[in-house]
Amino acid sequence: MQDSLIQIYDSRVAEGVIKPDPAQRALLPVLENLRQWLQDNPPRKAGLLSGLFAKPITPPKGLYLWGGVGRGKSMLMDLFTDQVAIAGKRRVHFHAFMQEVHRGMHAARQKGVDDALAPVAADLGRGLQLLAFDEMQITDITDAMIVGRLFQMLMDQGVVIVATSNRPPEDLYKNGLNRALFVPFIDYLRDRMQVHHLESPNDYRQHRLQGAQVYFAPAGPGTQAALDGVFEDLTGGQKPAPLELVVTGRKVVVPAFANGVGRATFWDLCARALGPADYLAIAGALRVLVLEDIPRLSSSNYNEAKRFVTLIDALYEGKVRLICSAADIPERLYAEGEGSFEFERTASRLREMQGADWGLQPE
Repeated sequence: MQDSLIQIYDSRVAEGVIKPDPAQRALLPVLENLRQWLQDNPPRKAGLLSGLFAKPITPPKGLYLWGGVGRGKSMLMDLFTDQVAIAGKRRVHFHAFMQEVHRGMHAARQKGVDDALAPVAADLGRGLQLLAFDEMQITDITDAMIVGRLFQMLMDQGVVIVATSNRPPEDLYKNGLNRALFVPFIDYLRDRMQVHHLESPNDYRQHRLQGAQVYFAPAGPGTQAALDGVFEDLTGGQKPAPLELVVTGRKVVVPAFANGVGRATFWDLCARALGPADYLAIAGALRVLVLEDIPRLSSSNYNEAKRFVTLIDALYEGKVRLICSAADIPERLYAEGEGSFEFERTASRLREMQGADWGLQPE
């Protein structure tokens, strides 16, 4: 007999894998009901007579789970999706999913399709029962105009959507361009999805980093192991995968990504010809970046240094927590040569970003 989500959760608490949290535990019955429905109502096999006499199955409402950063939303999402015993399930970061949708629409337009979203939604929904989004946020006018129709098309195909977000539905695309056109989607979302606020007082990712070393300089023999441990802890042991972002038709890759945490080397992000839009996209997709092997900077690697300055600006403005290894402390990274004076602001930001109370604050 299959253990319930509450039984699994309590077992992990007893083993010390997770800390008990009443707010998290209170949501488990909602997720358990969704799990049971999905497992008890597999999609009907297509056939000549299928659907002639059977009543159409009305799927339950999905779930929109929101709350401050580090409250355990992704952990609950992992627990739920891992334990749903169905084949037609998919868990994906919302930003990466929307990039996939844009690529599909571009390909459809190349074929002369009038409604480019229709074939994309049909392909995405084929054989899919559960679509689980992590970190749902809408900051782009194009996404805002697409997401309402996309959700409706997927739900009309019987797909159950579960999403996590740092914001309540009413704050999605807040103050965005032409937001009035987006507002009906908020009403639709509240009608078709259960909205729950995870009101845990604990910020678990912040607690993990408080008092912990986040800037390793100069990198030593134990630095790699320390960064490995930080990354595994923050991702909850999830298996990382590359995060591909498409910015103005170009692909930007963060080599390792899981649970809102990205990992890359300085050379991955600063040796390529990336610009402000690319770094803003990275900052928008991550909550934490583990950046390795920042070298000493000078006129000999001036272009890389300029990109690094732009990257830090994007991370700073986006309140993305930075954990890094570097050849020296911030004030001595760019000691002399063209650009060293301008780097003083970057060094100041790098120093500020090391503070235990910086970033990862509830929104």
